[in-house]
Amino acid sequence: MITTERVVIVGAGLGALYASLVLAPRPVLMISPDPLGQGASSAWAQGGVAAAMDPPDSAALHAADTVRAGAGTVDPAVAGMVTAEARAHILSLTSLGAPFDRDAAGGYVLSREAAHSLPRVVRVKGDQAGAEIMRALVLAVRATPSVQVLEGWCATGLMTRNGHVTGVALARAAGSAPVALRAPAVLIAGGGSGGLYAVTTNPPRIRGEAIGMAARAGAVIADAEFVQFHPTAIASGEDPAPLATEALRGEGAHLVNAAGVRFMAALHPDAELAPRDIVARGVYAESRAGRAPALDCRAALGARILTGFPAVAAACARAGIDPVRQPIPVAAAAHYHMGGIATDPDGRSSLPGLWACGEAASTGLHGANRLASNGLLEALVFARRAALSIGCSGAPTPEVVLPEPAPAPLPEPALVARLRAAMTAGAGVLRDEQGLNAALRMIAQIEDAQPDSPQLLNMTATATLVCAAALLRRESRGAHCRTDFPGTLPQGQRSRMTLAQALTLRPAPEPEPL
Repeated sequence: MITTERVVIVGAGLGALYASLVLAPRPVLMISPDPLGQGASSAWAQGGVAAAMDPPDSAALHAADTVRAGAGTVDPAVAGMVTAEARAHILSLTSLGAPFDRDAAGGYVLSREAAHSLPRVVRVKGDQAGAEIMRALVLAVRATPSVQVLEGWCATGLMTRNGHVTGVALARAAGSAPVALRAPAVLIAGGGSGGLYAVTTNPPRIRGEAIGMAARAGAVIADAEFVQFHPTAIASGEDPAPLATEALRGEGAHLVNAAGVRFMAALHPDAELAPRDIVARGVYAESRAGRAPALDCRAALGARILTGFPAVAAACARAGIDPVRQPIPVAAAAHYHMGGIATDPDGRSSLPGLWACGEAASTGLHGANRLASNGLLEALVFARRAALSIGCSGAPTPEVVLPEPAPAPLPEPALVARLRAAMTAGAGVLRDEQGLNAALRMIAQIEDAQPDSPQLLNMTATATLVCAAALLRRESRGAHCRTDFPGTLPQGQRSRMTLAQALTLRPAPEPEPL
């Protein structure tokens, strides 16, 4: 057992980096499985950060759009708080060197994305917001003496005593036995769960492990059933699937099928700029019907897509697609988990000693269907609030030196592939009781096949919670669509569940054939 007085931050994305800077000069130990700045979902974010920066917009309008998009389960107080703080965080990132797009007068260039009533998404080089913001924050963290970054390690579990989180179990990212580290506070900022699905826009490591380790320690998980599927992942066969940012539709790009017909106009008055759940189901329906949905950027952008949206252009080039002359084939892909570790407005979880922020947390902001570009904003707001709640005073502390642990196997790739297939089939864009129960049975079998892998158990814990919460929500709301319960109940309610409660919903294993 090793003991440190450093605050341990699990993860190295936007929330983790920002929190470490707010905590300064309090000593921090950041756990980063990959080289700092790589492998985090934040770096892959294309759209930007939503904030009311200029008249006629306002934080109140932004909050109203957030509540409306969330389909009845957004906490209005949280929405008001987050949107009121948004502008200050844009200015803070600017001071840290984030190179947001500016106009000739020095104002921020703002994009409009789905379900926003006005342009309010602050962006960088069209579709480079996540990468450029992360680059600026990594430089700032590298220059902050109080932050120690432990690269090539990952957290595999939480240590608890009498219901309090007392530290973390760490292992080499390449596979090793765990090392126990006692710490005064733990902040989980380790991303979401998109990689639990066969088609996802998330980096390979983002497979629900951060949420799962908190769940296995007994933390309450909120809104686990609400998984957002992005409607315009580029259907090029890459894993993860490259993203065609929503800003393209904000610029006027249209969704069409193989016959060249715009199908969203018949599904919603806002057509391509309808809430993401509606657009995702529209794209999914075209895919299932064999009508090859695609995003047509030719008239709206033409050659401008090559310079204005370089990440999209590069992904198309890798796939042999010319977006200037042909529509981009798209598919609905697991993109963002609205559910996660339940927190209060200061990022505290239900377990003393544990805080959470970013996609691993569920704060009440996103409801059943996250408003576009509110993800990075939520990470910023709650990273700061969690850091202030933990406390920013502390004496200089020696750096943590871990012993070299013995090698240990990682989760078997075949089991992870089975898990991803089971989640896509049973808890994907469309769900029903039969499919969810089948997924729960498969998850149990996968656990039994490698029960000594904490990383796999973290994944299956989150997968179990998603399926169990989806099974209990007998309605369709936002991103959660039950084909056997297509109606929406009059009163929207958030879900809260522990892993122990979720496990009671697993069906009994089917008998072996004689």
